[in-house]
Amino acid sequence: QVQLVESGGGLVQAGGSLRLSCTISGRAASSYGMGWFRQAPGKEREFVSHISWSGGRTFYADSVKGRFTISRENAKSTVYLQMGSLKSEDTAVYFCAATPRILISGIPDLKNYDYWGQGTQVTVSS
Repeated sequence: QVQLVESGGGLVQAGGSLRLSCTISGRAASSYGMGWFRQAPGKEREFVSHISWSGGRTFYADSVKGRFTISRENAKSTVYLQMGSLKSEDTAVYFCAATPRILISGIPDLKNYDYWGQGTQVTVSS
């Protein structure tokens, strides 16, 4: 069983930065591809970013490309999402998710991720 715990959310002014962390526990934690998703009030959960198990491949939603950076430290079983130039529309609950599969297609598809964290709130004030 894999458990994910997010941290690092909070209130930040527009234009500011925030770093989210996701700690992975369980067997072979470093072998999972990891994704970040977010869900704003009244909206569906949407893809933000993905990183392969090795960290060699990263993917971003167009809405965050150039502003967010995903990374991982397998020795610490932790994945990060560095968020910069934050906008009010980035306000959401952010979730990390894990997949045991090497995704070639369907990276933004929630159904391809087997494990989810409880989420951390990010609020950007304008």
